[in-house]
Amino acid sequence: MLDVAYPAVGLWPAAFVAVVLTLMALRGRSVLGAILIGTVFGVVFFAIHLSWVGEFLGPLPWVALVGLEGALVAAGSIAIALAYRWTEKLGVRARFLVRPGLVAGLWSAREMVAGTWPYSGFPWARVATSQANGPFAEAVSWIGVDGVSFAIVAVCALTIECLWARRFRMLALPVSLACALALIPAFPTRQTGQMAIGWVQANGPSGYFDDRSPGEILELHEARSEALYGRGADLIVWPEGAVDSDPYQSPQTARRLDAVVRAADAPLLANAAVTRSGETYNTSFLWGTGDSVQYYDKRHPVPFGEYVPDRAFYERLVPGLVGLIQREYTAGRTEPVLDVDGVRIGVGICFDLIYDDVIRAGAEGGAEVYIFQTNNADFRGTDENLQQMAIARLRAFETGRAVVNVSTTGTSQVVLPDGSVIDAAAPGESAASVSDVPLYAGRTPAVVIGSIPIAGLAVLAICTLISLGLVRLSSRSAAAERKS
Repeated sequence: MLDVAYPAVGLWPAAFVAVVLTLMALRGRSVLGAILIGTVFGVVFFAIHLSWVGEFLGPLPWVALVGLEGALVAAGSIAIALAYRWTEKLGVRARFLVRPGLVAGLWSAREMVAGTWPYSGFPWARVATSQANGPFAEAVSWIGVDGVSFAIVAVCALTIECLWARRFRMLALPVSLACALALIPAFPTRQTGQMAIGWVQANGPSGYFDDRSPGEILELHEARSEALYGRGADLIVWPEGAVDSDPYQSPQTARRLDAVVRAADAPLLANAAVTRSGETYNTSFLWGTGDSVQYYDKRHPVPFGEYVPDRAFYERLVPGLVGLIQREYTAGRTEPVLDVDGVRIGVGICFDLIYDDVIRAGAEGGAEVYIFQTNNADFRGTDENLQQMAIARLRAFETGRAVVNVSTTGTSQVVLPDGSVIDAAAPGESAASVSDVPLYAGRTPAVVIGSIPIAGLAVLAICTLISLGLVRLSSRSAAAERKS
C-alpha cells in the first residue's frame, strides 16, 4: 500500500492508509511481535520500492539493502509498540494529547537514522516524498521534508486514537489538521530575473556496463547540443557522466568542450570523473568562464556503486561482486554553488539531491536556481527515475526555487516553485531544449530552520519513551518489594 503512494502509481492518499494500518498492527504487540510486523512491513515495502537496485549489480546488493532497511524499520517498530503499551494506562484525553506526537517522533527518528547511517545513510523513501504530487507538497516549504513526514504520521496516529476510543466525532480533528496542512500555500519567494538554460538529454549508452567506444558519450552530447546553437542560451547543461574523459587531463577533450562553448556562445555546465591530487571525484564543472575555474565535487557518492566502503572487508565476503566496481570516488568537500555571470546556481549530482545538507548548503550560498545532473541509465525501465524526479519536485517547493533536473536517459524536467513543469523530456527520449527559467530570491522557513525542530521532536520522543520505561521499571520494582 505504501509503495503505491510513490511513482510510478503516485496514489498519494495510499500513504495515509498504509501508515494507519501499520500503526494499528503495532498497537498491543509484544517486542517479538513488533519485530515480526516491522520486519515484514519494511522488507516487503523496500523490496518492491527498491526493486530497481538489482538492475545494476544483481540481486545481492538489493537483498542487502532491503535487509538493512527492514532491520531499521523493525527497530523503529519496537519503539512504537512500546510507546503504545507504556501509555495504555493514560486517560483517553491524555492519550489523545501524548500518543500522536510520541509515535510521530519515533517514526521520524527512524527515518532520520536511516537517512544518515550507515555510510551517509539512504534517505530515499521518507513518507513525505510520497506526497510530491499531492496537496501536502507546498507545506514542505514551511516545515521541510522531515516536517511533512512527522505531520502525516501524527495525523494517522490521531486518527487511530479516535477509532480505538470510538470517538467518531473526534475524527473531525485529524481531518481538520490534514486539511490545514493541505491548504497551507507555499512560502512566497520573489522572482528577480530569468535565465535561458539550454539542456540536453542525449539518451546514449551511459550505463556502467553499457557497450560503448571511448568518447562516444561526449560525441552524442556534442551532436545533440547543435540544436541549441544560436538560440540565446545563457548556460548549457549536460547531465552526469556526459563527458567520459577528464578535460583537465586530456587536451583533446578540452578543445572539444571549447568548441561547444564557442558555438553556443554560452558557458557549459558538464560532468566527468576528474582526478586531482591522486583522488578521483564525480565533478560538475563550468567550462568557458575564462580564467575562473569553478567546480563542485559530489558530496555523497553512492556506496557500493561509486565507491566501496571498507573495501578490504567486503572483498573477503563477495570478492566477485566487489571486483566489478572499479571506480572509487572520493566524497567532495566543495560548496554546491556556482556563479554564472553573477547568477548563483545551486547544484547537485544525482544521489546528492536526496540529502538535505546539499540542498541547504546551496540555499545558504545564495542559489537563485537549482540544477541537478543525473545518470539514470543503469535503471532503464524502472521507477527509479520517477522516484528521483518526485524528490527533485519537492526540492522546488522546499527552497522556493526553480529546479532543472537533467538526466542522461530521462526523466528531465524544469519545475517551478509551485510544482508546475514548464519543459520536459520523457525517459528514453533524445531531447535538447532552451528553457526560460525564472530566478528567485528569499529563503523559505524550511531552508532557514532545516530539520532542527523535527530532530528535536525525535530526540524528545526517544527521551519520553526511555522515561516511560524507567517509570514502568520503577513501578514493577516497588510492587515486587511490597509483595516480598
